[in-house]
Amino acid sequence: MTRPALGVTTHCLGLVTLASTGILIVLGGLVTNMGAGLAVPDWPSTFGHNMFLFPWSRMIGGIFYEHSHRLVGALVGLLTLVLAAALWRQGGRLRGLGLVAVAVVLVQGLLGGLRVVLQEDVLAIFHGGLAQAFFALLAAVALLTTPRGRVPVARIAPSLKALTVVAAALVYTQIVFGALLTHAGWLALHLAGAVLVFVVMPLVTAQLRRTGDVVAAPLASLLLVLLGVQLALGAGSFLARFSPLWIPGEQATVVFLPVAHRLVASLILGAVVALAVRVAGVNANPVPPLDKP
Repeated sequence: MTRPALGVTTHCLGLVTLASTGILIVLGGLVTNMGAGLAVPDWPSTFGHNMFLFPWSRMIGGIFYEHSHRLVGALVGLLTLVLAAALWRQGGRLRGLGLVAVAVVLVQGLLGGLRVVLQEDVLAIFHGGLAQAFFALLAAVALLTTPRGRVPVARIAPSLKALTVVAAALVYTQIVFGALLTHAGWLALHLAGAVLVFVVMPLVTAQLRRTGDVVAAPLASLLLVLLGVQLALGAGSFLARFSPLWIPGEQATVVFLPVAHRLVASLILGAVVALAVRVAGVNANPVPPLDKP
């Protein structure tokens, strides 16, 4: 029998872990915007209960958001361990990515717990920033384990490769600025970062679309759509928080807009990091297939 160098199962597992992390980011946004960050005062227990045995009947109000965030976080941790084991079996560079993913998810869980125990807002900023970095890492894993990701890369100029990496760094920096806005009110930095992102990203996507690469071109087109959605969500979030204008939906809209803004930021980061990996010509470096008698 022949074992494929990159299994479909591993790719699907990576996608499931990626999607679960997206849900976790949404729940994290709800925890922050609903003011539920300290609704559960202890960790790793929940009001003295084993986290997994906490009664569902008591999951009300802020406790619902905070405890749901913990449960989904535990699920993401479990999925990451399974994914890392699958990547280890595939071999090559995927092994290292799996180990990094496990290390990041462990640190992320510890940061979330310390945020509760120490009640330090700065830990919430690091917690949110690391979550986005983890999402981007999983996006890279999803790219490297898909069959299309193994197709040779189209000829791309070194300057465009460098600009794509710069774009990824700018998007991540902008996400950090967003966390600083949420937790410390640093609006000017976030607005300045938005200007840079919306100047650089269209330049990158326009050039990548012209390459005709089977991965980079469609991803670049998707990024343009996401940027348009993000601009609308960002403008809505700004008006809802910083202007006296009446907003349809009132409190629900005030909560929904920044959470959706955060999720789309994750999708943009994941897409641009996948682009950077693609144009750099990185591949999974799989081990040769094993023939068993």
